[in-house]
Amino acid sequence: MQPIWISLAACGVMLLGAVIGALLRRWLPDHHLNDHTRDLVRLGAGLVGTIAALVLGLLINSANSSYEAQRGEVRQIAANLILVDAVLDEYGPEAKPVRVLLRKAVDQMMDRIWRDGEPTDGSALYGNGTLASQLYAGLHALPTGTPMKSALVAQALQLTVSTSQARLALYEQSRSGLPVPILTVLIFWLTVLFASYCLFTPVNPTSAVALVLVALSASAALFLIIEMVEPFSGLMQISSAPIRAALPPLAP
Repeated sequence: MQPIWISLAACGVMLLGAVIGALLRRWLPDHHLNDHTRDLVRLGAGLVGTIAALVLGLLINSANSSYEAQRGEVRQIAANLILVDAVLDEYGPEAKPVRVLLRKAVDQMMDRIWRDGEPTDGSALYGNGTLASQLYAGLHALPTGTPMKSALVAQALQLTVSTSQARLALYEQSRSGLPVPILTVLIFWLTVLFASYCLFTPVNPTSAVALVLVALSASAALFLIIEMVEPFSGLMQISSAPIRAALPPLAP
């Protein structure tokens, strides 16, 4: 499901909890809603609210840190690609086939990361026969007759390995998301809170609007968390523009 629908569903569940609380207030006998019960429910709701607030804060902080780290990795990959291409250009015309393979490998990488992990050409992620293995083979096949060319090939290999490690990490991270049990428990806590809000207090139009706004605010926090833990899709997806702009087309 899309994050927007998950957050809207969570908002609906929280408001349903408020409706259940209001119905219980009408159905329960008066001796079940005395002052002792009110104090107990308020203390319990305070504890649940504190736990929910802590978990929300921790999730937002963790999701934001992960989001910024992955955005930094995208920029680092773009910088490495620029350096690899510059090193191969410095090597000379013999490296042009490897530079062509590099551009094809970049297109495949973006298909993997920004298109739900499924490449458009059905190729494998790693192993023999992949563009990455062909790129490594092409780099190793470059002649190293002079110290300068040997140093350029070694530098290109080092940058390529670093880029591949970051590529694999981003691919795995692009498939991750917020664990369902955490999301379910958090929504349950918030629903219990909304039920407690209406258990002892009559609902009028003003309080109903306030409840809707609070539910929307809580669901908006869930939306931000889900969006940031899935940074390669949705409204807050990390842009692929730095990688797309890293390698200009080769001159014929």
